[in-house]
Amino acid sequence: MPTPSHPAILITGCSSGIGHHVAHALARRGYRVFASARRKEDVERLRAEGLDEALQLDLDDSASIHAAVSRVLERTGGRLYGLFNNGAYGQPGAVEDLGREVLRAQLETNLLGTHELTCAVLPAMRRQGGGRIIQNSSVLGFAAMPYRGAYNCSKFALEGLTDTLRLELAGTGIHVSLIEPGPIRSRFRENAWRKFQENIDMERSPHRQRYLNLIERLKKEGDAAPFTLGPEAVLKRVIHALESPRPKPRYYVTFPTYLFGFLRRVLSTRALDRVLLKVSGDGGR
Repeated sequence: MPTPSHPAILITGCSSGIGHHVAHALARRGYRVFASARRKEDVERLRAEGLDEALQLDLDDSASIHAAVSRVLERTGGRLYGLFNNGAYGQPGAVEDLGREVLRAQLETNLLGTHELTCAVLPAMRRQGGGRIIQNSSVLGFAAMPYRGAYNCSKFALEGLTDTLRLELAGTGIHVSLIEPGPIRSRFRENAWRKFQENIDMERSPHRQRYLNLIERLKKEGDAAPFTLGPEAVLKRVIHALESPRPKPRYYVTFPTYLFGFLRRVLSTRALDRVLLKVSGDGGR
């Protein structure tokens, strides 16, 4: 399907970071951008910044998801060219310190809400004969690191679901792509630190000493990992996934993603574990 004039795209997680940058950049490029955020005050700020069609969308709330999709389709005459599923957060903590409800909350936002939103836009894309779905995953969607178990879990699952969806949509004109960033400048660590404080009982954990290093990384000002890039690195891949006649199934972003993608192919599991343990004090989204 050729790219239409002023194509409409819905983007989640636009309050800051990658979503905020991509929404503004695509609007300047001529896209009709429906930038979404969970909080009303963020939506109002986005509108004040010039994203006039910003709207509220809470991935944890089915009613909010379907109301947002209905609003977008109503405004576009039932057409939606692209969906960029960017909204997500990271819940730090050792796996044995993750309560069932804490893990469920991570999956509700990063996986189940994204899944529900994707399914909600597919009928419109089928009717128009094509579209683009872009999932923002992570290097942690294929290379697990300690103390990121909830986030690893959500992104590994998102990748499996997305690979399956891509196969099932073959021949429909709807292209599905995964973007796999490594460390990108955003408020990701700031939000992760808040979730750590809310949900992890550090004082009673056998991982208390290791958490001290984790906290130092989460609270660090500036880049916390080598090879950190700005959100424009993700934008470049989003544009290709939207505009190429043959978008890639996967887009690596940052040197760590390329490195771990290569090491995962050539090393044994034990050897890769040794590398991941050695570098696990770094990392990022």
